[in-house]
Amino acid sequence: MAMIPATIEVSTSAAGSFIVHRGPPRVDPGTLTQLFFDAVEKFSKPAALRFKRDGSWLDISHGELLQRVRRVSLALQDLALSRGDRIAILSENRPEWAIADYACLTAGMADVPIYPTLPAEQMVHILNDSGAVVMFVSTPEQAAKIARIRPDVPSLKRVISFCAPAPVGCDITMDEFMAQGAALDTADRAAAWKASALQAQPDDLATLIYTSGTTGLPKGVMLTHDNLFSNVRGSLSVLEPQDDDVALSFLPLSHIFERMCGHYMLFAGGCTIAYAESIDSVAANLVEVRPSILSSVPRIYEKLYARIMEGGNAGSGIKKAIFRWSLGVADEWADTYLAKRQPGRLLAFKYVIAQKLVFSKIKAKLGGRLRVACSGGAPLAATINKFFVAAGLTLVEGYGLTETSPVISVNRLNNIRIGTVGELIAGVEVAIAKDGEILTRGPSVMKGYYRDSQATTEAIDEARWFHTGDIGSMEDGFLRITDRKKDIIVTAGGKNIAPQPIENRVVTNAFVSQAVMIGDTRKFPVMLVVPSWDALLKWTAHKGITSTDRTALLTNAQVVEKLDREVRGEMEGLAKFEAPKKIALLEHEFTIEGGELTPSLKVKRRVINEKYKGVIDALYDNDSAGE
Repeated sequence: MAMIPATIEVSTSAAGSFIVHRGPPRVDPGTLTQLFFDAVEKFSKPAALRFKRDGSWLDISHGELLQRVRRVSLALQDLALSRGDRIAILSENRPEWAIADYACLTAGMADVPIYPTLPAEQMVHILNDSGAVVMFVSTPEQAAKIARIRPDVPSLKRVISFCAPAPVGCDITMDEFMAQGAALDTADRAAAWKASALQAQPDDLATLIYTSGTTGLPKGVMLTHDNLFSNVRGSLSVLEPQDDDVALSFLPLSHIFERMCGHYMLFAGGCTIAYAESIDSVAANLVEVRPSILSSVPRIYEKLYARIMEGGNAGSGIKKAIFRWSLGVADEWADTYLAKRQPGRLLAFKYVIAQKLVFSKIKAKLGGRLRVACSGGAPLAATINKFFVAAGLTLVEGYGLTETSPVISVNRLNNIRIGTVGELIAGVEVAIAKDGEILTRGPSVMKGYYRDSQATTEAIDEARWFHTGDIGSMEDGFLRITDRKKDIIVTAGGKNIAPQPIENRVVTNAFVSQAVMIGDTRKFPVMLVVPSWDALLKWTAHKGITSTDRTALLTNAQVVEKLDREVRGEMEGLAKFEAPKKIALLEHEFTIEGGELTPSLKVKRRVINEKYKGVIDALYDNDSAGE
């Protein structure tokens, strides 16, 4: 049985009176260095980390990892740096990222992860604001960015390259730096190093993570050892990774979701962490690694769902009929499972057949042994969540923010309530303010924003409640998110519309890649839609439309009518004022490089409003439609 948090009435000067919901009791405070050494000693496996090189997957044992971490840490200490100094890491996911991170922690320093997708110019603020003195860099492409901006970052004393030879912009390779540490690595020094590393205090700064910044410059979120330690412990008790589990790591480690869940938590649970070669190689790597645990943002699940639906509805009539029959059976089975009822004999038999005919093939494309998939970082469409559960793949959605280390709540493996982000984890408190904003406090809430006391005071009130900026509610111990407070659309007629749930519905359509609602202060809402070009081009070829020019296709009457029908078909059940009155089709996807998305793939609505102002204004010109 799931535990329903206790509730009590409290009052704060900042948010009035409200009900406080509490998760299970938290564990005692701790540190990430403690977690690291405990895991190395407890599991001592041949495969702590796994990576691919020259076509072959290679393993790094716990013992080898400990040695590499110690030597890099000793080399850092030999640079005469001070405890608490900041060390930047600019890299894609790979073993060296983990080694650099644990080396910083055990040396008593705080690291500053930087998204490898960031352009060089956006790194200047992060490096200068953090005062980074040393930097780890992965590839010649990343090094070239640093070479370009290094004159603008006076605090940066040493740049260490993961690749060899050291590219322009770097001072030394990781192997050379590690060799310097090896020269210091005597038995006495190793013992003193471990003792020093374990002197870290729970309140010590562990990392400085700069928020993606949907508006304004990124702010440095100060997370302590205990912020992350408490979140790891609280999440471990929910997801329960085992020492025979294997995870594929492909979300950026610079993002707090992957950092806590796919790095610290899985390592603390003894899971083997395999690093994907790149985001483009995930599909192939899934089959090769055959993970039992997967963590991802909704965008990946959306794309996977779209490909599955497109493939199932293609081909012969018999194949299509089998696919649709299996979907119907699985949907009925999911309703029974989620209601915690036993399926009848006939339904159980049909579900076995559906698994064999359809869902076993889907599972095989995910490696064939996936035990649990986690979704976080943005809202997940209920349709997609239910589909995976129906397919026999446990997909649990959670919720949190960088400032909360990040997990606030998550659905339990055996107690999923689709449409919610689950129950609170240990030590976490949640309250809903009068305006519907979610407030939270507990050991995982950040220390504050680095060198920004005003922003800290605005985010955390005098009772230590962190104001998330999200709108939601608590229902029988489950947290439900409605939307971002600042994203709520208020039309000129005073109607309030939460855009994210509507966008999430639309992107489940196989013909839609991205969708963004617009309409704040306007007389009605509209939607910008980017088609799924693979699906659309197959449809146009089938219809005998020979052109493949995307600009031309988006003015083709048949194509426009098809996409309009597909988008509006996903809006059934919406209130009249909620449904977008008009739709504009865009040729190109929103991207990080284009400035429309944050590095964590959140939409920058302000940028989209400005960038596509002409398109948006045209939707409203000469229109007398009301609400």
